[in-house]
Amino acid sequence: MNHEKIKTLNDLKKSGYTFKTIKDELRANLIEKLKKKENVFEGIWGYEETVIPDLERAILAGHDVNLLGLRGQAKTRLARLMVNLLDEYVPIIEGSELNDDPFHPISRFGRDKVDELGDNTPVAWLYREDRYTEKLATPDVSIADLIGDVDPIKAASLKLPYSDERVIHFGLIPRSHRCIFVINELPDLQARIQVALFNILQEGDIQIRGFKLRLPLEIQFVFTANPEDYTNRGSIVTPLKDRIDSQIITHYPKTLDIGKKITQQEARIRAEQKKIISGAEITKDLVEQIAIEARKSEFVDAKSGVSARLTISAYENLIAAAERRAIINQEKNTMIRISDFVGVIPSITGKVELVYEGQQEGPGIVAQNLVGKAIRTQFIQYFPDPEKFRKQKEKSPYKKITAWFGDGNTIDLLHDMTNSGYEKTLRSVPGLTDLVNEYHKAQEIPMKLFLMEFALHGLAEYSLISKHNLASGLQFKDLLSSMFTMPKFDEEEPDGDDEMLGGRRN
Repeated sequence: MNHEKIKTLNDLKKSGYTFKTIKDELRANLIEKLKKKENVFEGIWGYEETVIPDLERAILAGHDVNLLGLRGQAKTRLARLMVNLLDEYVPIIEGSELNDDPFHPISRFGRDKVDELGDNTPVAWLYREDRYTEKLATPDVSIADLIGDVDPIKAASLKLPYSDERVIHFGLIPRSHRCIFVINELPDLQARIQVALFNILQEGDIQIRGFKLRLPLEIQFVFTANPEDYTNRGSIVTPLKDRIDSQIITHYPKTLDIGKKITQQEARIRAEQKKIISGAEITKDLVEQIAIEARKSEFVDAKSGVSARLTISAYENLIAAAERRAIINQEKNTMIRISDFVGVIPSITGKVELVYEGQQEGPGIVAQNLVGKAIRTQFIQYFPDPEKFRKQKEKSPYKKITAWFGDGNTIDLLHDMTNSGYEKTLRSVPGLTDLVNEYHKAQEIPMKLFLMEFALHGLAEYSLISKHNLASGLQFKDLLSSMFTMPKFDEEEPDGDDEMLGGRRN
């Protein structure tokens, strides 16, 4: 149908257009896409077998939907992608506030226009992107915002009595007739406002200041809610929950690989950063592992959740840390290092809700603890498990390294070290090059250097050597000597952040 040539109701009749409700429209277009095996929800990973089939079933059933899940689980993204299931254009009566269909006008304006002009009623076209309305539920949202109110200025300018329905200024919901309407964080909506949605969902009635209007609104409602809201801030009133046909439970990525896909898709890495910075695949794994560790940490509030935004922000900060180092050292390219993970700490501290014990520890220490646990978990994917050699120290592949530190040697890995200084420092540790050559001989030199540093961090996490924060980097030394090194009386006691061993204090 060439919508540009259809200007009047008469043209529309000749075109063969037939009116569909929005739910029939969504259903028909979903059926077509399912038949063609097209992906409706492009860019959504990890929901292929769970959330998306549930949502597709709800659309086929013509249901209003509540997406229930913790923060950062793509609830709003899913709702926005439903726009792709709408027809590209739909006709409306030109000038209509309520997107009146020319064949089925519901407003006084629309009905009057068709009565007055008949087949000459002017027709406009509404693009699918303009048929999406989103409202964040906050405690200050009013009935007038959502449903409408009497407008005294309109009454005065049109010289109408307050008994005339034309004095009504319609709110967001009536103006979303034939649209997808999303209310985010539904439990935050005051109970009395939630009650006002009852009849709209069930009967299509709206009541404004004594007017009882029968407006058969055609709206696809999508609500989002966070389970913690039911206890912390508010709740969805039971009769409203009863009227929402399908409640679909979202979840975090079930595997590290899915989480990695989401992070890499969403992270905003600039072209100039990609030219300068290279990174091993393990750095991406470590970023995801931090979120996995946070979701099971005793310091982090599980009810609040750990958003996918943590890993996205952390990866962007990791790239920025390596870029900053390269700029300072005037190096044209560099590889991400484990020591660059100092840059992800700010991404963690603002994105995890701590339980009491975590608050006592402090957000910075908890963040370092999570990075340390991620390193510990990933370490045994690349090197033998140090725990297996606890009782057989002679057979340990780490013996030469730990013995060198045991002799009182230390190394400092500074955050802003040049590439050459970084390599020289790592190669100064006897046994470290041999360890990497034994298990990763085929790797290029930059990757080998990365693995050498990774090995040091891993050994610190398994308490074979110790790792301390310096003002400008990290110091690795023997575990026992660090335990027995007491501050002199004339020295300041180091603070908690300076005495961390992969999240553990020495």
